[in-house]
Amino acid sequence: MKKIPLVILSVYGWLAVILVGLAPAAPSRDAAKVHFSQGVAALSQGHHGEAVEKFTEALKLDPELTEAYINRGIAHLKMEQYVEAVTDLDQALELDHQAAEAYYNRALAYSRQGLYDKALADYTQALKYAPKDWQIYYNRGNTYLDMNRSQDALNDYQRALKIRPHAPEILHNRAQAYLHLGETDLALEDADAVLEATPNFARAYYTKAQALDKLGKKPAALAAYREFLRMGNPTQDADLLRKALARLKALEEK
Repeated sequence: MKKIPLVILSVYGWLAVILVGLAPAAPSRDAAKVHFSQGVAALSQGHHGEAVEKFTEALKLDPELTEAYINRGIAHLKMEQYVEAVTDLDQALELDHQAAEAYYNRALAYSRQGLYDKALADYTQALKYAPKDWQIYYNRGNTYLDMNRSQDALNDYQRALKIRPHAPEILHNRAQAYLHLGETDLALEDADAVLEATPNFARAYYTKAQALDKLGKKPAALAAYREFLRMGNPTQDADLLRKALARLKALEEK
């Protein structure tokens, strides 16, 4: 009989230990969410290094916060830290193998490293879980274009346009695919459509100039090349600006 109180005390003791062990969990998750929200805000403002720090703090408190891995991966991607981005996105996919956003951003990281086959596999996987996301089709199309698989690129741009009709960036890249496939009239039609809707879309002038050049319309091609040289971004369009200038000089000498 004397042992009964001891047993009862033992049960209560274990219960107390369990409760003490569980008590910090909810506050930790709440604190993790605060750091995560701060990271999202920093990421949206372009403060990518700060975002990485905030997501790291969130993950210290909640190591299973999938969205923190995804967003830290995106921050690394923005800073062109592709290996780190892939590592984070790998971890996100271990926690949630259906995370379309993780597949999508890992595909971007692979593509920018020239790992096109891996990128294609991830874009395709992402589409299983987000079949109506036009950006996945668009970027898979870009990867196909980088691989000189122009027909495959064209097919994906067509799919993207069904979801997001008349989007200038899709139309422009479809124009590039048409150029590679020798469909010069269709390329010119797309470039003109882009410029009609978005007159400051500088690269569309370059694509238009290429199409006009191939069609033998020299004065119009010269005008389009000059417009691109006037509007192109010296940093983002440096390679295309050099090509445009070289072609412009060649045409002027004919």
